[in-house]
Amino acid sequence: MITGLKHRLSQERILVAPGVYDALTASLAVRSGFEAVYLSGAAIAYTRLGAPDIGLVSMAEVAATLSLVRERVETPIIVDADTGYGNALNVARTVRAFEQAGASAIQLEDQTFPKRCGHLSDKTLIPAKEMAGKLRAAVDARRSMETLIIARTDAVASEGFEAAIERSQLYAESGADLLFIEAPKTREQLAAIKTALGERLPLMANMVEGGRTPILSAQELEELGFRLVIFPGGIVRAVARTAQAFYDVLARDGTTDGFRQQMFDFDALNDVIGTDATLERGRSYESGRPPPLPRRLKAKA
Repeated sequence: MITGLKHRLSQERILVAPGVYDALTASLAVRSGFEAVYLSGAAIAYTRLGAPDIGLVSMAEVAATLSLVRERVETPIIVDADTGYGNALNVARTVRAFEQAGASAIQLEDQTFPKRCGHLSDKTLIPAKEMAGKLRAAVDARRSMETLIIARTDAVASEGFEAAIERSQLYAESGADLLFIEAPKTREQLAAIKTALGERLPLMANMVEGGRTPILSAQELEELGFRLVIFPGGIVRAVARTAQAFYDVLARDGTTDGFRQQMFDFDALNDVIGTDATLERGRSYESGRPPPLPRRLKAKA
């Protein structure tokens, strides 16, 4: 089992977890030196379904994606589990499935189903006591105390900031390991989260380009008292814009030559994904030599 996230979050230095949606983006993030990655449900919806983040992705689809990411990287994976895909019993099953597939932390939110992206309007919430029960089910279902449960509330948009604080306090009492108030509207609200919740549990922030929350740097968030910040959908927005530009060039020119400086070429991409090492491992089995162990990527020391 991959461990270490719990210890890392006990440090005052903030942890930055970029969003990923498959094994390739996870491996690229780890090659860049990130100590953890965030498997975003929204990013999976955008890329696998070409659809918005409105609760269309299933538990099985996220678990399958998580398993492939875990096969490729050794770093902690924080997984977006949306609402847990149902009631408390569904939450328990989700936690067991995601933990088995390699999750280091599992994020659960208090929206009704179907949920919406945290930075969309017209979100509705389940009662706070119901969410507290779902969190207790999550805590009871995990096999290891190293698997962390993140409690997210979307109450700022629908019930107000003070209600979000009250819900977070209840969720802490229910056994959550981290607290996440989604979509605070100002820097002052971000600062007030730490003031209200104190040192009780590590706090998580979410930076969404163009979303409801002002974009702050990791250093600024650390100074405000946050221990974890995610940038969940940025990679999809970057890839989508790049892909659109690529297709526009190809459609216009009938060739990719005008885009070559913005691409990996064939050999460069094979180097990134480790083609030569993989083929060598296969040849070693054919020759009878002891094969090198397959290497999962881990962050640079």
